[in-house]
Amino acid sequence: MSVKIKCSHILVAKQSESLVILEKIKNGEKFGKLAKELSIDSGSAKKDGNLGYFTKGTMVKPFEEAAFKLQIGEISQPIKTEFGYHIIKRLE
Repeated sequence: MSVKIKCSHILVAKQSESLVILEKIKNGEKFGKLAKELSIDSGSAKKDGNLGYFTKGTMVKPFEEAAFKLQIGEISQPIKTEFGYHIIKRLE
């Protein structure tokens, strides 16, 4: 059986933006609120960045590799994919 994890993400176009968002999270701003306001993935942004459950092979490689390494509750450094820069939060 394949492992399913649940993540949220914030997607932005520039690395500089992703670093500013990480700072905001470190300073106590809510991940979901920032996802709603700043993520360019409009589908997940409405749901606080929530992508739901997924298994390996569903997401683009760099995203997947980073997501599966995270502990529950942990937030990634910016991950570059062809879509932009993702900050990933592992939910389950």
